[in-house]
Amino acid sequence: MTKTGHFITLAGRHALPQAPGKTARTMARAKRVLGAAACMLALIPAADLHAADWTPTKPIRLVVPYGPGGSSDMIARLVAREMSSGLGQQVLVENKGGGSGTIAMQDVARAAPDGYTIALGHVGVLAVNPAMFAKLPYDVERDFVPITHLVNVPMIFVVGTQVPAKNLKEFVALVKSRPGDLNYGSAGNGSAGHLAFEMLKQVTQIDVQHVPYKGTGGQLADLLAGITDAASAGVPPFLPHMKVGKLRALAIGSAQRIPLLPDLPTVAEQGYPGFESSQWFGLLAPAKTPPEIIERLHREAIKALNTPNVKARLIEDASVAVGSSPEAFGKFIRTEKTRWGEIVRKAKLKAD
Repeated sequence: MTKTGHFITLAGRHALPQAPGKTARTMARAKRVLGAAACMLALIPAADLHAADWTPTKPIRLVVPYGPGGSSDMIARLVAREMSSGLGQQVLVENKGGGSGTIAMQDVARAAPDGYTIALGHVGVLAVNPAMFAKLPYDVERDFVPITHLVNVPMIFVVGTQVPAKNLKEFVALVKSRPGDLNYGSAGNGSAGHLAFEMLKQVTQIDVQHVPYKGTGGQLADLLAGITDAASAGVPPFLPHMKVGKLRALAIGSAQRIPLLPDLPTVAEQGYPGFESSQWFGLLAPAKTPPEIIERLHREAIKALNTPNVKARLIEDASVAVGSSPEAFGKFIRTEKTRWGEIVRKAKLKAD
């Protein structure tokens, strides 16, 4: 305790004026003011006062609802590497394919809400599955809390070299001349590629058969082998094979052409205005995860998206970083559930 002029300073506490001649009434009033201030501080949520307090003490699981080799896997590993640096603990990617992503999402929904298990959410598991499954083993809004919308990836439509079509118009004409004869593969029933092709089928009125796989890896292998004829997915897994002539791109599903492939026209440009299909990814945690944990994970995810390494890789892979707030991501998920739900119902798609 130190004395300075007419004031007594208490280390770590509020200073009260102790001027000579002050009445007991004045002192009581000052104490009431300080008491009221203390009450106001007590009303502030703990997350606001201690938002940066959570520090992980062991590795964090990032569960990916599809197998290795696809856009989900690439984005998860890219972001996990940078988040590991910021958190001081490894963020370990765990691929858990099967069941149209339901196995992975159920795993995360049942995990302890302690920050050590999070999910890479995806348009398929968050916006499509609720419409495809009569009974889903998880509830998108009840069982998860959003962390951030990470990335958007435009869908691309490609064919194997055994298919003679050079563009989307030629492909549509070919399929219409051989209805039901050609097929397309996807990363799974209800995956982004499945839905993108179903949307294409609706607008072009073509009959092409769906062959689901457990992840992009298996889908890609059979496409390259000529077992399947066509596919749709994000650009990254197809790009290396397009460059060496093993796959041929027909169209990009985004509203505008992308800088990485400036000569590839959009679906809309080839006679189907208004067509747009992109897959998106974001992070979620189990419901009831404390706000301070969500805040820390959100902050580290945003930092990861802004690192030079991630920025460069996203540009290279024709992906667009988003980095929204948890609240904005939650609203986005609800909007997408409505949009894709309508497509699912129109196509009369059902889960396996």
